[in-house]
Amino acid sequence: MNKYLLEFIGEFIGTFIIVFFGCGSVISATLFESFDGLFQVAFVWIIGVTLAIYASRRYSSAHLNPAVSIAMLVAGKMRLQHLPHYLLGQFLGAFASAGILYLIYGGFITEYELTHQIVRGDANSVVTASMFGEFFPNPGFSGIIKSASEWQAFGAEFSGTFILVYMIFWLIHPKNESQYTPLLIGMTVGGLICLLAPISQGGFNPARDFGPRLFSYFAGWGDAAFPTPPFSFLTVYILGPVLGGIVAALFFKLFHREKIT
Repeated sequence: MNKYLLEFIGEFIGTFIIVFFGCGSVISATLFESFDGLFQVAFVWIIGVTLAIYASRRYSSAHLNPAVSIAMLVAGKMRLQHLPHYLLGQFLGAFASAGILYLIYGGFITEYELTHQIVRGDANSVVTASMFGEFFPNPGFSGIIKSASEWQAFGAEFSGTFILVYMIFWLIHPKNESQYTPLLIGMTVGGLICLLAPISQGGFNPARDFGPRLFSYFAGWGDAAFPTPPFSFLTVYILGPVLGGIVAALFFKLFHREKIT
């Protein structure tokens, strides 16, 4: 099979799994109060990220995140011609996973909206829209955090992605890589979610955010699927992680000249 197609499939499958577990945990927590706290949601993300890497790394490099792919390009680990189908696989995998989750939970979401007098597409429907895309501050912490600026949320996504990507570079280094590397990457994601999710929902992954967000836009949330001010999702959830990953790549190259293989 064509190498590029295999890489696309790997990124599609892996990102699909991440979103299914991750967004699925957020949906379950919101609808059914299935979890007692943020750590339990983060633990499901750890499982999802770990399994996604194991499931996809035979086909691709298991980036499963545009910020990681772009960082690998900057670090000299990835050639430019591979980037488009990596990104396409990631975004389509995330979008498809959101669609499957909606098929499973759609009826329950509608019932939740009726019970809580939420009109889908109105401003207050951010509570259900946040099951798919991300918002700042986290609507689940509205009783604790009353507001968070765009730049505070950007800082959370930038710094979280910087740490994630920097750790990935060292975890895949020949001196550190082991059969437990996917688990350690998953644990990094889970730890960052525990720390930063109250502010920005802890995405650190433009595909995980934009794919489900775009699905929710077409599923009836419309403009309510995007946070205010306008286009802030681009600053916080696209630009923040991408820049965080790029800076991590440059920082790694500064102290480690050797290319990673």
